[in-house]
Amino acid sequence: MGNRFWEIDFLRGTAIIMMILYHILFDLDFFDVFAINVYTGFWRYFAIITASIFIFVSGISLAISFYSRKKTLRKHIFRGARIFMLGLLITVVTFLYLGRGFVIFGILHFIGFSAILGYFFVRYKNLNLLLGISVIISGLLLQTMTFDFSWLLWLGFIPNGFYTIDYFPVFPWFGVFLIGIFFGNTFYPKGKRDFRIPEAGKNYLVKKMCFLGKHSLIIYLTHQVIIVMIISAIKNLV
Repeated sequence: MGNRFWEIDFLRGTAIIMMILYHILFDLDFFDVFAINVYTGFWRYFAIITASIFIFVSGISLAISFYSRKKTLRKHIFRGARIFMLGLLITVVTFLYLGRGFVIFGILHFIGFSAILGYFFVRYKNLNLLLGISVIISGLLLQTMTFDFSWLLWLGFIPNGFYTIDYFPVFPWFGVFLIGIFFGNTFYPKGKRDFRIPEAGKNYLVKKMCFLGKHSLIIYLTHQVIIVMIISAIKNLV
């Protein structure tokens, strides 16, 4: 991003903390260390809110960087492809380690895809709000159905019997991304903050949260490995 805004990094850092907490609980249940229902109720909504923050902020960041760095389509394709390739790496690792339930179109696949597709929507400004809401509603309707084919699962057409531990299809999640673009265009027009906010970026706790936000990708890629290693060590000791 050409201009960094502490509130954006702080929000992303908050999502990082929420993600780590959720994944600790998920792994404790997944590896039969401690039974926790993370699939319904409070923790299910907690996970949805966490992912929504990540995707929403990604949309805002795209709108800001689009103007502040004058990014070309080529640069957006390169960045999106890099993130998507990391998603494919997650696919391979989870396939080898988990087998059933491996990640096919997870959050990195989605963000990489959206980083490219979103380039074509930045100029629509206010229309992105309406488009985003429409995509979300369409996706929620799709989630009530299943289909006899799998080649459109990345869009949100869920195949019969489909199971994965991480799934973020275009419908409804691109709607959250579009709403993020709308907010980015509204509150950071031309890549500049258009509202007043206290400059808290030098506060110690805020700086730590912003640090997490600035390094969210590397934290995402490594935190599960660390959590699993710790859980495995605890199980071996017990």
